[in-house]
Amino acid sequence: MVHTEPQYQLPRDFEGFGYESHNCQWPNNARIAVSFVLNYEEGGERSVLDGDPHSEPYLWEKGSAGGAREGARYLNAEQDFEYGSRVGVWRLMKLFEEFGWRITIYAVARAMELNPKFGEYCVQKAGHEIANHGLRWLEFWDYDIKQDFQYVKDSCNKLKEVTGEFPVGVYFGRGTPNTHGALPQIFKEMHKEQGTPKLLYSSECYNDDVPYWMDLPYEEELPDAEEEGLLLVPYNYDCNDAKFHIAPGFVTSAGQLYEQYLKSTFDCLYREGGKMMNIPLHSRITGKAGRSEALRNFCKYISEKEGVWVTTRRDIAKHYREKFPYRPGSRRGGD
Repeated sequence: MVHTEPQYQLPRDFEGFGYESHNCQWPNNARIAVSFVLNYEEGGERSVLDGDPHSEPYLWEKGSAGGAREGARYLNAEQDFEYGSRVGVWRLMKLFEEFGWRITIYAVARAMELNPKFGEYCVQKAGHEIANHGLRWLEFWDYDIKQDFQYVKDSCNKLKEVTGEFPVGVYFGRGTPNTHGALPQIFKEMHKEQGTPKLLYSSECYNDDVPYWMDLPYEEELPDAEEEGLLLVPYNYDCNDAKFHIAPGFVTSAGQLYEQYLKSTFDCLYREGGKMMNIPLHSRITGKAGRSEALRNFCKYISEKEGVWVTTRRDIAKHYREKFPYRPGSRRGGD
């Protein structure tokens, strides 16, 4: 049963920034901010070995033809996920090291726990950002509000334990109707209880090409000076490599159409200026040799352009907060 708490229901917004759009005024006059995001889920997916009723049917190489096994292991699915953690993730890390870029890792805590060398590499060597992608790669849509709060706290603390970095950004892609609106309050509670950082940003939205502020319903009775709002750094599905395994997708398992689509997206946003581009990745998908080569071609393409800021979502949020600080009633923010 779904539990809905009115104070955490975020309003819909059909107007956005309108015809004029919004120039984020990126550092060093960059025309575009590019955010590569690795969804690291391998080992956090459904598995009978972990007490789940069936194997993971979603986002692996056999796609919709893969199916699942009820009450039994499905080695085909298990090992496709293992390819991501054993091989694909390192291929992608070498790619970003080649270009000298830092990215954001949407990290599932259980997955990071099972591959500690990867967490160590991300934080201590490469300087990539760890963002919260959940305790495991599972739905929790029917949690009550107490369970919801605890889930967010537990996943943050587990990521700090296994990677050494406390996440300041969140993207579950799942959750209850209350999770997204409650995130700032949950982080404030943790800050008070544990001294951990407050929420810097949420990426639980898909409705724009630029960050924006949202007023929080439970803050509306506070004086303006006490309201903190919620900074949203939008994500997307259209450039997501998951579309190799879902319909409508990139039509073929080959990387060439994917490369072409990424370039077209970049070209449009680059021409418009002041926007950000998301490139969502999975190590078991784009970490495969043929697709990683298509991704490398795209990376080479944008590396040869002037005014391209490839960065983490954490740094995008920091820039936006500094340039356009929260102002109640304003999507854009600013003084």
